[in-house]
Amino acid sequence: MSETGNSSVLRRAKLIVGGIVAMLLIGAVIVLILRSFQAGALESSTALHAKQYVTTISPTAGGEGQPLTLPGTLLGVIESTVYARSNGYVVRWLKDIGSTVKKGELLAEIAAPEIDQELSQAISARDQASASAALAQSTADRWQSLRQKDAVTQQDLDERLSASNQAQASLAAANANVGRLRKLQGFNQVVAPFDGVVTRRNVDVGDLVNAGNGGVGQALFAVAQVDPLRLYVYVPQAYARQINVGDDVTVSLAERGGEQYRGSVARTARAIDTATRTMQVEIRIPNPGNTLIAGSYVQVTLPINVDTRALVVPTNVLLFRPDGTRIALVDPRGRVHLTLVKLGTDFGTTVEVLSGLGASDRLIVNPADSLADGDVVTLPVEAAHPGG
Repeated sequence: MSETGNSSVLRRAKLIVGGIVAMLLIGAVIVLILRSFQAGALESSTALHAKQYVTTISPTAGGEGQPLTLPGTLLGVIESTVYARSNGYVVRWLKDIGSTVKKGELLAEIAAPEIDQELSQAISARDQASASAALAQSTADRWQSLRQKDAVTQQDLDERLSASNQAQASLAAANANVGRLRKLQGFNQVVAPFDGVVTRRNVDVGDLVNAGNGGVGQALFAVAQVDPLRLYVYVPQAYARQINVGDDVTVSLAERGGEQYRGSVARTARAIDTATRTMQVEIRIPNPGNTLIAGSYVQVTLPINVDTRALVVPTNVLLFRPDGTRIALVDPRGRVHLTLVKLGTDFGTTVEVLSGLGASDRLIVNPADSLADGDVVTLPVEAAHPGG
């Protein structure tokens, strides 16, 4: 019985061990299958994310009548930064950003105790000089009477007259000093230099301000006159002769869609900048409803018809590299070629390409700076198969 029982226990143990081994083998097979599926999915995902999707366009022919559009920035017709003229503390300010002000209107008040004390001292010095001048004049008058009676010498009289003149001069200097300090005290009232709008306020109550514009952050306010507005554009030398004072121009903003605003050429520099080979042109734009905001970036279309036989491309296809301007082209196999191009006239949103480009080339729009020659990119289906 004992041997039979031991044999049964041994058989049972073998069955249990075999079952465990079988389960481990099945688990290992399942893990290997799952890892295989995950590796395949990871490989597919990596390949998908490694693709560079790009959008392409073709260059357009220039032809006749290409309008000349140049970028510019709107500015107030008059812009001024208001500084303190005396040292002191800001007692109060009355106008904030966006406030409409008239010429001479109070913007802020400054307390300048040093100037007040200097003025009091100057007034006392003037009173002292006035008393000295009165005494010197009285003495000179008496010595003049004595001289008429030949009681004193002419030299004595001349000395008294000279002392009187010196005293009068000292009194005049004291009066001038009092006037100067009174004027300086008047600068404690910071006023608007012209009719306009406050565009910046850089001070608050209690701030210590210094006279002049020599230090950093000394400006108290900025005031601009925003009707009309002005802007400057720089016309290439080839078209400078076609610009005349009084010419009508069209101004547009990218964020306002098709809205256009009319302006006119106010003046030209009448000279070509030797560094850029362009002529500076000032344009005035009426802004009665304050619909335009000073500082806005705009596109200005000038009354010039530019005839060009070269290809024209948008400026967002250009890559500026140390060795020159390049454009990223895509061949039928999706491989990138960075071609060096020579640019012509800049029309603002578009630019003329004189060489390095063909009419059938596909250009990458907004190419990444990291794009390199030989990279493989993926085109959208409709772009890759225009006929499909």
